[in-house]
Order: sequence, then C-alpha cells, then structure tokens
Amino acid sequence: MINKAKIFYSDQLAGYLEKNDNGYSYIYDMAYLKSMYPKPISQTLPLSEYPYNSRTLFSFFDGLIPEGWLLNLALAHWKIKGTDRFELLVTLCRDTIGAVTVLPMEEENG
Repeated sequence: MINKAKIFYSDQLAGYLEKNDNGYSYIYDMAYLKSMYPKPISQTLPLSEYPYNSRTLFSFFDGLIPEGWLLNLALAHWKIKGTDRFELLVTLCRDTIGAVTVLPMEEENG
C-alpha cells in the first residue's frame, strides 16, 4: 500500500504528501522553496518550510480526484476501493488538467 506521494508543480518536485496514523501531512521540498520562483501548489497550502497536517485529505488534493462516470470507469479498471481517497489520488492524478501532478513515492516523473 502506498502511503507517500511526490507532488510536482509544472514538472518540478514541489513537495511530499503522506498518509499516516493521524491523517495526512504535506511538506514543500526545500530545494523547491529555494528555487528561483517557487509558487504554492494551492492558495490553501501557501509556501512554508513547515509541514501542513490534516485529519482528512486536504481539500485541494481531494478536488483533483475525478468524479462521476470517469471515477466509476477508473474504479472498475483499477479495482480501487472508492473510499480510499489517497489511493484514488495517487492512482488517478498522474496526469491532471492543471499544473499539479501526483506520483506514488517509488515512481519518478519522466
């Protein structure tokens, strides 16, 4: 089971999202924060060197998960539990419409 994901913003590693016993945490990558023009991945997750913590999946990430017929198609294809929002996120959000990409920790952006 995957518990950690790399978050990319415009093909640049921006941070790490982790599912843990207390819920979820997101932290920006230090190299990203020190880069020339870092941008927050969301207005609800402004740039910070400190981790963000939440008991539920951050609304920004939850909003990336498809809905309706597309979600049903993905659930049938990948045999994912529809209640595991983190697994849905890391499985279905590798190629989003926006600038943010979510990859399971063991995979590289390429």
